[in-house]
Amino acid sequence: MVKHLPEGAIFNVSGIGPAQLPATTHALLLGGHIRVGLEDNMYYFRGELATNLQLTQRAVRIIRGHGMELATPAEARQMMGLRQLEVVPA
Repeated sequence: MVKHLPEGAIFNVSGIGPAQLPATTHALLLGGHIRVGLEDNMYYFRGELATNLQLTQRAVRIIRGHGMELATPAEARQMMGLRQLEVVPA
């Protein structure tokens, strides 16, 4: 399916339950982007409940382990064509 995307297209993959980890890892290897969270997968390992922090940290390890870089929130917003958020002084 990725081969049929227009040149330069940005795509994202998310998976549900046990499919989340292989689906998101394959997306990265194909040049895509990912998202993770408890709304997609409540388990870190079979029978072990996850936290959003654990799921995010695992995704970061996979990304860095493949020599890829994480996008900053500003970079992600730019890629998606969203306006940048204003920083309000405390």
